[in-house]
Amino acid sequence: MTIKMLQSNSMLQPLCAAVATPDVEIDKDQDVKHDDLWKIIIHNDNVTSIDFVRYVLVRIFEKPLIFADAITMEAHNNGNAVVDALPKTEAQTRINKAQFAARLEGYPLKFTLEPA
Repeated sequence: MTIKMLQSNSMLQPLCAAVATPDVEIDKDQDVKHDDLWKIIIHNDNVTSIDFVRYVLVRIFEKPLIFADAITMEAHNNGNAVVDALPKTEAQTRINKAQFAARLEGYPLKFTLEPA
């Protein structure tokens, strides 16, 4: 493929003139509100299988298997573990998906949120 370079910008001027440039002012002093991060905490129970917890952490919380194993064992040994820190809406969405999947399988798996 050969690309020809234009020697003059005269051919581009009519095209550029036809494109409207919107007048947009950017207020640099305006604070952009970022969602604060919230910690997702998984709680251990004596009913939910370790395999199911690992599955939820990999599929819903997008954790690599090695991290899912570590989080699962921390929750098992200590009663709870931090899964992730996400904006509140995203965290709540993932918790809802995980708890819905758990209920479908008959597990009482529980997650909570705390400010990060």
